[in-house]
Amino acid sequence: MSNATPHYSNSLNHNNHTDEQLDMDDNYSQHWQQQVQVAAESRQSAQQPHRHCKERDAVRLLDRGAHEANDENKNDEGKEERNRASVTDVIRRQDWDALDFSGQGLKAIARPVFLQFTFLRRLFLDNNRLSRLDPAIGYLRLLSHLNVSGNQIAEIPPEIGMLVNLKDLQIFDNQLTSVPTEMGHLYKLEFLGLEGNPLDREIKTLLSEHGTKGLITLLRDVYQDTPEPPPREWLEFEHSEASESLSVLSYNILCDKYATISQYGYTPAKSLAWDGRRQLVLDEMTAQNGDVICLQEVDRESFQDYFQYHLAKAGYRGIFYPKSRAKTMAEKEAKLVDGCAIFYKAKNYICLDKMVVDFGSTAINRLDMKGEHDIFNRVMPRDNISVVAFLENRWTGARIMIGNAHIYWDPTYADVKLVQVAILMEQISKKAEEWSAKPPCADKAAFRYSEDDATADESPDPPPEPGPSLEYSSGPSIPLVLCGDFNSAVGTGVYDLLTKGELPGSHEDLTSRNYGNFTRDGMHHPFKLKSAYNTMGELKFTNYTPNFTGVIDYIWYSSNAMEVKGLLGNVDADYLRRVPGFPNKHFPSDHLALKAEFAIKPQRQSRMKETDRGVRKN
Repeated sequence: MSNATPHYSNSLNHNNHTDEQLDMDDNYSQHWQQQVQVAAESRQSAQQPHRHCKERDAVRLLDRGAHEANDENKNDEGKEERNRASVTDVIRRQDWDALDFSGQGLKAIARPVFLQFTFLRRLFLDNNRLSRLDPAIGYLRLLSHLNVSGNQIAEIPPEIGMLVNLKDLQIFDNQLTSVPTEMGHLYKLEFLGLEGNPLDREIKTLLSEHGTKGLITLLRDVYQDTPEPPPREWLEFEHSEASESLSVLSYNILCDKYATISQYGYTPAKSLAWDGRRQLVLDEMTAQNGDVICLQEVDRESFQDYFQYHLAKAGYRGIFYPKSRAKTMAEKEAKLVDGCAIFYKAKNYICLDKMVVDFGSTAINRLDMKGEHDIFNRVMPRDNISVVAFLENRWTGARIMIGNAHIYWDPTYADVKLVQVAILMEQISKKAEEWSAKPPCADKAAFRYSEDDATADESPDPPPEPGPSLEYSSGPSIPLVLCGDFNSAVGTGVYDLLTKGELPGSHEDLTSRNYGNFTRDGMHHPFKLKSAYNTMGELKFTNYTPNFTGVIDYIWYSSNAMEVKGLLGNVDADYLRRVPGFPNKHFPSDHLALKAEFAIKPQRQSRMKETDRGVRKN
């Protein structure tokens, strides 16, 4: 966005005012009277250095800053609306979170203040001689109060829009003529103080008529000029001989019912609307053109009425299972329950079998977990599921297992996440042994698809000349690709179990809880899995919101049978400097789409020798 003064008149509907009319309106505007009153209070003690920390209320706020931060996080946790990662309390090395530089005659603030003190929640820079506000202010993403009144600032940097936790922003008595439209991201802002600036008549009218909340809403919903980011880079890697390639796309698409304005107040209403977002999701899927697509947070209605229909035109067939709560609901409510879907190119692949793993139901039916209170109180109430498909390549006869999981979100339930993944791997291991003995597909050209896919259009392309079905000596010798939103970071029990193949029952994520054989004997699986993105050191993030940015989505693969050929890379760093979180008009979900292309080794190289326990380690 350019630094030129923005013009709002073409986008916002308000009355035109002459200077005389505006002055008269100011006298009667409740919003502008508040501006005048707060500005007057601010000026009364303007010449007192460090005046904020000397005031009784401010001192009390400074002293209790860290405690209040914890309370705010707890309140936010209670308002969580969707199954995703949540911000957690940060262990602080200091017991303060406010800085008062007021009345010091400062002409500049050293950039390290913004880069190093990212824990600040209150920053007072008022009544100095500042002529500019450093764009690095955008790093202070926890700020709730910022005061830069009584300076000589002529322009607010667009990076101010990164401070989505701001509640009070005072810029009285400066040289501003306008404000950046990026302020539309500041959906928590309760008061914006602009009195005493030579404001453009248009912005002054908007603030006078609509107040802070109204102005921010208008800026947000007409803010459409974010430059489009450059395409994410496709990264290629060296690999050895391959018999065939497989490309897989994994995407948590942000279910419509979770995309609320209270949860994503920094996002324009138009960019939250499902009709537009689902089209962007579909565009991403068709553009990436993966052989297999794994979606999380897709509801039955969207699967049946939209994605299945449109992807059938591109030659895909789909499998879908909702979360287990759908079984207890009437049809009208059940169709809005989200779950996991797998799409595959019917021209190239046949679905030989499929299964759904209901973590809660599986856990309570295990004999070793009978009577365990933690199972009933913590695992069973979480209705997450996983879908697994057993596919065969029509051309080569090679078979592959595709898993798609959505693991519970809450960071205080690390034990539940770990149990869910342990159950998933246990169920895949059992099914893999059964599938390794599955007889050849005798008539691929006449193969009948499952009932779930009956409504999809037939592919217009003629089927290729089929190859003979390959045989596999054991379950772990069948290549496995496991996708999903695991809501777990690198180094957690979930990550370690998947990559190492085993985890002790005493692992810290289980927090001394009792989960039958899992805690008595530990957790194991026989697959040699790696994270595809670990080839490049994992992405910078897969989930991007103001209160959480991190890697929680993965594509795992059997490293004994496959190698990574290519990966879809990171989002452009410059673009992110002014974008506090997703979704927006370029990214329809708060999660990134992941894509990996694999080289499948010839079977003679990938055949595994079973160990005594059937467990493989890295």
